[in-house]
Order: sequence, then C-alpha cells, then structure tokens
Amino acid sequence: MQDRDELTSMINVLAQLRKEGYTEDYKITEDGNMCTINGQEIFEPEQVRIVNFYRFEGESNPDDMAILYVIETTTGHKGTISDAYGTYSDDTVENFMKKIKSLGKDIDRNSI
Repeated sequence: MQDRDELTSMINVLAQLRKEGYTEDYKITEDGNMCTINGQEIFEPEQVRIVNFYRFEGESNPDDMAILYVIETTTGHKGTISDAYGTYSDDTVENFMKKIKSLGKDIDRNSI
C-alpha cells in the first residue's frame, strides 16, 4: 500500500488508478450522456457507477479545485472523468453525476 501523502496530486492518483485498470477517459456529450474520449461508446447514467471520487485543491489558489470521479460502466469499461469543483464546475458533468445512483465511496479502496 502506498503512503497516502504520495497520492495528494491528481497526477499521482491517476497513475495509481491506471495501474488498477481504470484506463478509459470520459467526457459528457452535448446531449448529456457520458462517452469515451474518442466518442465510440456512449453511456446513460443508469449504465454508470461511481466507485470513488477525489477532491483536489490548488496549493496556492483555492480556485484550482477539481474533482476526479472513478467510473465503471455496465459494459465493463473502467476509467475516470474530472471536473472543476465549486464555482468553475461544468454543469453538464455535474448534472450527469447527479443522475447516477451510486455516488462513490461505497467500496473498499484500501489500495489507494
């Protein structure tokens, strides 16, 4: 198990998640669904489960806040989607995440 202090940056958390198989990057489409970055697969909220999430604050500027969602889909894809947190959040990402039944922190993530 890695020291938790080593996982304070989003880059470090992403690297650890990639090792665990969360390799896909997602975005929200114009019609409000989630898709892979290349747009080849589209998912509706009921096809997605948030297994964990992380919040990050900028060291020198509180406006540099972000949230990273760890995602699994009903088709077996595993990956992440990020958003600004607070004032600068993307409404399309926030609205999609609100529709998902499982909002994370519901599995044992001792390895992170």
